[in-house]
Amino acid sequence: MVLGESLQIAMRALAANRMRTILTMLGIIIGIAAVIALVSAGQSAQKTISDEIDSLGSNLILVTGRSGFRLEAEDATYVLERVKSLVRAMPVIQVNSEVTYLSNSRSVQLLGVTQEFPELRAHGIDRGRFVMPADVKGRRRVAVVGQTVVEKVFEGRDPIGETLTVSGQPFTVVGVMAEKGESMGTDADNVVLVPISTLQRMAGTRYVSMLYAQVEDIDDTDEAVSLIERAFNSKFRRSDTVNVSSQKQLLDIVSTVTHTFTVLLASIAGISLLVGGIGIMNIMLVSVTERTREIGLRKAVGAKKRDIMIQFLIEASILSGIGGSIGVLLGSVGTGILARLGGWAASTSPSAVLMAVGFSVGVGMFFGLYPASKAANLDAIYCLRYE
Repeated sequence: MVLGESLQIAMRALAANRMRTILTMLGIIIGIAAVIALVSAGQSAQKTISDEIDSLGSNLILVTGRSGFRLEAEDATYVLERVKSLVRAMPVIQVNSEVTYLSNSRSVQLLGVTQEFPELRAHGIDRGRFVMPADVKGRRRVAVVGQTVVEKVFEGRDPIGETLTVSGQPFTVVGVMAEKGESMGTDADNVVLVPISTLQRMAGTRYVSMLYAQVEDIDDTDEAVSLIERAFNSKFRRSDTVNVSSQKQLLDIVSTVTHTFTVLLASIAGISLLVGGIGIMNIMLVSVTERTREIGLRKAVGAKKRDIMIQFLIEASILSGIGGSIGVLLGSVGTGILARLGGWAASTSPSAVLMAVGFSVGVGMFFGLYPASKAANLDAIYCLRYE
């Protein structure tokens, strides 16, 4: 029997019991849709989080004091001299502050920084200029503002050259940062950046909140983290002076957690595919029983065991194939819905589609094998006498 004829017979047999065919495919449809939607959502969420971490800066290392230990601005130079893989390091003061322009005021994140900030944090200037070494050395009252400050405090007008009151002190705005958007759940544009020395004088302290450091090659990150810890432990002869964390470590943790979570969800969804496969086997066994006389007639006119077996395998494959195709469509729609609810970019994973469809066809073939074998091994005389 040619393949085309087998396909025609299979389609007629399935069309003769439309409702049963639809209900049989339902388990496959739900399983495929669930696998695609959940795997794609997990991968999209992972990419979104990774992009947010990347937005913090390139190959960034963060150093903070612990156990009552407080960092000073000079510690940036100290680690830069002792850790050769570092290309730059910068002290930072980070506080919340109230800024005012005319009658408008707003609470912002106030950062005391040096000229290294744009490179370390991958956050450039939109217009004007950034803090210069002369500003830090001279403790000048100059400020660079984020886009949210421009919109909310300056009401969209060009702030360059205007006087902004920061914590009661007048600052001349010399630059506007490029738009950054939301990063790690906070508005990265709701910032005002000033020379770190100026903010230290305003706060009456020589201490800083943290150090930012950067390596040229991300593969050097782990070694740099270890050397930074060792440098501070050596300097103060203590083993609990600083916490050192890197962007790479955070990315690795996020990747591990989201991957494990995605695999778990996909495994749970995959149970629906197994249930759908059992449904296919059940219906195919019923079909073998219902079509016993048909099997006998076909054997009587010369059909071989292989022909009968292929016939029922084709029917099982059609059930899983059509169900898988519908599942892919519904899974793509589900991915978009989950992405909208989760606030990340919708992206259907090609690997999830290939895996789900391949598994679907495999389920159809596997669970159709026993009914097909049973039909092929029926005795022709028994089939013709079957009522």
